[in-house]
Amino acid sequence: MTHRPAAQHYSELQAGSLQTGHLLLLPDGERSAEIQSVLVEEDDFGTPAVVLATLTGGGILRIAAGSTVLVAGAGPGQEAASAGAAGLSGGREQTPVSEESDDAARQLVEPPTAGADSAGEDTAPAAPAVVVPPQPATTPAAAAIAAGPSEEELALIPAPSGTPESVVEAAAAAHPDALGVMLLSDRLAKGINTKSGSCLKDLNDLAHELFVVLRDTESALAVADLLNVLPFDGNPGRWTSVEAALSLSSYICRQTGQEDRADVYEKLLRAPEAMETDPFKARMNAKVRQRSLNEPNLYDKEIFRAIDNSNPDAEREWRLLRLEALMFLRAHGGSETIGIKELDRRIGNELESVRA
Repeated sequence: MTHRPAAQHYSELQAGSLQTGHLLLLPDGERSAEIQSVLVEEDDFGTPAVVLATLTGGGILRIAAGSTVLVAGAGPGQEAASAGAAGLSGGREQTPVSEESDDAARQLVEPPTAGADSAGEDTAPAAPAVVVPPQPATTPAAAAIAAGPSEEELALIPAPSGTPESVVEAAAAAHPDALGVMLLSDRLAKGINTKSGSCLKDLNDLAHELFVVLRDTESALAVADLLNVLPFDGNPGRWTSVEAALSLSSYICRQTGQEDRADVYEKLLRAPEAMETDPFKARMNAKVRQRSLNEPNLYDKEIFRAIDNSNPDAEREWRLLRLEALMFLRAHGGSETIGIKELDRRIGNELESVRA
């Protein structure tokens, strides 16, 4: 990453024409970074929609394909190269990273909110006239988790030291050379709105960047806790980021010996399961949740395709999604098909792969 020289010549270039080696002016208008690789994500109609520029030194910059950006040293002859790059964009490997506006689409590829089979037990009415179908077997521990944490347990989650923006600034200040952290913190510094799905996604991405890439468990937990205390508001798109942060926090606490605090995160993760008051719907939801736990999408085909295409950037992004899915399963205590020990082994392998 470099600072913008006063005499440096910058030319406008369409984002779809960006190529490896371009020196791109960053959103702050002051710094620039060299592009290491470029991937293009298409929309459902096959049209290039989002350009993802992986920057030298780390970090991914998301740019709308039709946007105009400033590139150092791009002269008049760049137009021919731009046309060629635009024509090739449809054939590039599709990346799993989505724009913030695609919260609903993420639900199709990420594991849905899942949990113990006790979701309907605490909410089933006791009226004798109602015939309630048999509920799946569960344990007292799972039932307690579905009921949600108590006030005493919630106190195990420390209150943020300052405003949410100051928490993000402190995490960024601890890693001034981490470009990925800088890009996320710059967006969040403009103001954190917990009603915005894109803002929640940036917070979750920042927490994962701090833990997975920088191995900073303390800062990762501090940022994740900004999400962890948010209740389920009925919007699955926003909840996706919250449950990913809860899963990450649970894993970190298990690894650092904070077992009681990990229990609180896991109870919060399963709390939405107790919201269904209709006995039949609760029973069906429990079956769907258990099936999603037993048959999780771990992105095997996507990862193998990226390996076959010698595309390490796409492979890493798919592995990050697999890591989130495995942590999600781990926070639920495993499933009928994948146990805790196997999950710990797989999570360790994925961490080693994405950190390499």
